[in-house]
Amino acid sequence: MPDALQGSPTVLRMILGRQLQALREKAGLTHQQAADAIYSSEWTIRRIEAGKGALKPLNIKSLLIAYGVTDVREIDAFLSLARDASRQGWWHSYSDVLPEWFKVAVGLEESASLIRAYEPQVVPGLLQTQEYARAITAASFPSEPEEDTERRVALRLARQDLLRRPAPPEYWVVLEEAVLRRPIGGAEVMRGQVGYLIEAASRPNVTLQVLPFSAGWHPAMYGMFNIFRFPDDTMPDVVYSEELTGAFYLNKPEETGKYTEALDRMAAQAATPDQSLSILRQILKEH
Repeated sequence: MPDALQGSPTVLRMILGRQLQALREKAGLTHQQAADAIYSSEWTIRRIEAGKGALKPLNIKSLLIAYGVTDVREIDAFLSLARDASRQGWWHSYSDVLPEWFKVAVGLEESASLIRAYEPQVVPGLLQTQEYARAITAASFPSEPEEDTERRVALRLARQDLLRRPAPPEYWVVLEEAVLRRPIGGAEVMRGQVGYLIEAASRPNVTLQVLPFSAGWHPAMYGMFNIFRFPDDTMPDVVYSEELTGAFYLNKPEETGKYTEALDRMAAQAATPDQSLSILRQILKEH
């Protein structure tokens, strides 16, 4: 029976899917045999187990019975979890400007206890000022109406609330020096952004390291990625990385472990948090 769980609907769906998968495997049933129990397709079972499928109460109950779960209290606990996992996150109100592939990332942010990030191109969204976010958004969507641009900026700022809430996640970022040298939005915008990074780095839950040009080559010079870690062992680490028109998510330990190792090596090559503050203050003077 699932314990009382808290988290975003995204993560709760993943947790429920993993628990249903474990029960199916324990019962010795294939995806197709499980699908037959709810008069559905193998594809539907795979989506449910991946945390992507619809969680209809009747289907969940039928699957549990097929897996040998007959205790009414245990079935009720699963159905309660399914109801919580089916609710809409706060970000649903931004669906008009929120890509489907990014919704999962927002849900992961909401439930993570530790977010580690590597960013080679721009200041990560959780640490952007309003002006910097507006400049990035306008450049990324040049033909977009101003109203949509402002909606995207508002969404980005709303995401930042998680770093200021009670019991916030730890946020540890390795930032390429090039990010701080790239003149996005002009000198005034960059002054404000670098100043905000200095302020953010003083928070107890934020660790910021600058990877200077002098560090040379490192094992992840290909693109940004985040590693999400969760409060208990119910969820594995999840790696998130963006591409031009989408994103990918990894949760197999043999894959996420390589990203963790690469980020550990980059953190060792980067300036320490205190040294990084000195770098930021020097760059602020240059702007």
